[in-house]
Amino acid sequence: MPVYKAPVEDVMFLLNDVFPIERYNNLPGFADATPDTVEAILGEGAKLCEEVFAPLNLSGDQEGCTRHPDGSVTTPKGFRQAYEAYAAGGWMGLAAPEEYGGQGLPSALNTIMQEFVSSANLALGMYPGLTQGAIAALLVHGSDEIKKTYLPKMVEGVWTGTMNLTEPHCGTDLGLLKTKAVPNPDGSYAITGTKIFISAGEHDMAENIVHLVLARIEGAPAGTKGISLFVVPKVLVNRDGSLGERNGVSCGSLEHKMGIHGNATCVMNYDGAKGWLIGEANRGLNAMFVMMNEARLAVGVQGLAQSEVAYQNAVAYAKDRLQGRSLTGPKFPDKPADPIIVHPDVRRTLLSIKAFNEAARALVVWTALKSDVAHRSSDEAERQQADDHMGLMTPVVKGVLTDLGFDMAVRAQQMFGGHGYIEEWGMSQFVRDARITMIYEGANGIQAMDLVGRKLGKDGGRAIMGFFNEVGAFCQENAGDESLKGFVEPLQQGLGHLQQATMWFMQNAMAKPDNAGAGATDYMHLFGLVAMGYMWAKMAKAAQARKADGNGVAERMDAKILTGRFYMERMMPETGLRLARISTGADATMAMPAEMF
Repeated sequence: MPVYKAPVEDVMFLLNDVFPIERYNNLPGFADATPDTVEAILGEGAKLCEEVFAPLNLSGDQEGCTRHPDGSVTTPKGFRQAYEAYAAGGWMGLAAPEEYGGQGLPSALNTIMQEFVSSANLALGMYPGLTQGAIAALLVHGSDEIKKTYLPKMVEGVWTGTMNLTEPHCGTDLGLLKTKAVPNPDGSYAITGTKIFISAGEHDMAENIVHLVLARIEGAPAGTKGISLFVVPKVLVNRDGSLGERNGVSCGSLEHKMGIHGNATCVMNYDGAKGWLIGEANRGLNAMFVMMNEARLAVGVQGLAQSEVAYQNAVAYAKDRLQGRSLTGPKFPDKPADPIIVHPDVRRTLLSIKAFNEAARALVVWTALKSDVAHRSSDEAERQQADDHMGLMTPVVKGVLTDLGFDMAVRAQQMFGGHGYIEEWGMSQFVRDARITMIYEGANGIQAMDLVGRKLGKDGGRAIMGFFNEVGAFCQENAGDESLKGFVEPLQQGLGHLQQATMWFMQNAMAKPDNAGAGATDYMHLFGLVAMGYMWAKMAKAAQARKADGNGVAERMDAKILTGRFYMERMMPETGLRLARISTGADATMAMPAEMF
């Protein structure tokens, strides 16, 4: 059976040395988040994930969810008890406001916990993850009455949440949606339509499910300008907060899918279901984007999480599997063969995964802390800078971390040879589960177009220039440090490639938009390479400082520095390849007539 150990030690290195959490003590919720407290919290979260969630991952995948004739859905054995343990531990409300029963701690801690949960059991972790996204949307756009009605129970974990966007004929282009909302005399709306691919749409783990549903009010404008957002509970809520009668919403069927079998992905039918408007009429996308952006960052974390758990199992196998001898002579002459970890190509594979995981985790933590600044700082300039960062990094975190997370899970599977293709070893599940992360919450090509088409030019390019300036300043400040030469020089070169690619788009994409479309994915990955290279340079600097302090961490810091060196020497040079592809433009991509494909 696969194993998992939450990387608490690595996270604490990030929070203590790379992005010291104590620097944020001026923000609400951070004063209580001392390093010792944070380590204790994450230690308890790790225990839950390792001992309760992870043992159910393989069995949950094999059993899957079951829909019954009455439309109810049963989750795999043990899932409900594991979810109840999660809710009882207060994990749902870790970062939620105290006025609704939450603990008000930094959202960065919740993001870190999402990685642990997603590595341990992605399908199970999606139930609370979607609820937390729904909580975020209601906090920003819900009326006082809606917040009072739904948030306390959702924060407690007694009720869960979903988001309902996609329809059979309508995926990314939400302007085509047909679900309609008809006003009722009591101020509510009758919601009618069908939604597909609704994760956690129906299950047996909570007494109520709060659906956030996009629909068009009768007479509203066509396209995206006429979409509104509604809260539609599975069970109606009485004025005193008790549960009333069943609403007109049901699970029509379960999707039969490649992975995340333990999560109920539903076709949801709304038959005059009662719903209440969230925010302004015809501005539903504006409200839903709060949840969608939360979800996109969470999905990026899921890509990292599947890579991490796959890596841990691949390393354990590579140290144990005996096959062949080292090219430089036997390393274990007392054994019939050497473990495969002695072979250079095996090490190349494992180091590629490890270098990605640690840089991706740093990027996630950095971005999560920026989210806390954006939502909690009283300084307008700080909030603006953090918001710029979030806008720029959201498509990068979602797109790059899921593309590479899947790629790294496949590489980890390769370490097992034929055993990696056999279900009982669990590696194929990591690959299958990782695959969905590249698709949902906006397919990764859409993320790339969002980055190039919207984020680069937003506010006159303020966000991208801020990133260039920050990375450039780091390189300049550390140019004379000989111990960081192997990090600063490749980072400078990669930053130069990113700047050249950005300039190329400015010069060639305005008159010919296809140039932007053809190069968008390469640009997103070029950006990701530089962002993760920046993370490695910062981690290397922090690791050098930790080594100088002593405290018996030299071996761990040496491993950190060696992993970063591998990234800079073997992975960072790909920035040149990405720039070369971008610079070819769209001619070869667009020249062939459709009928010739």
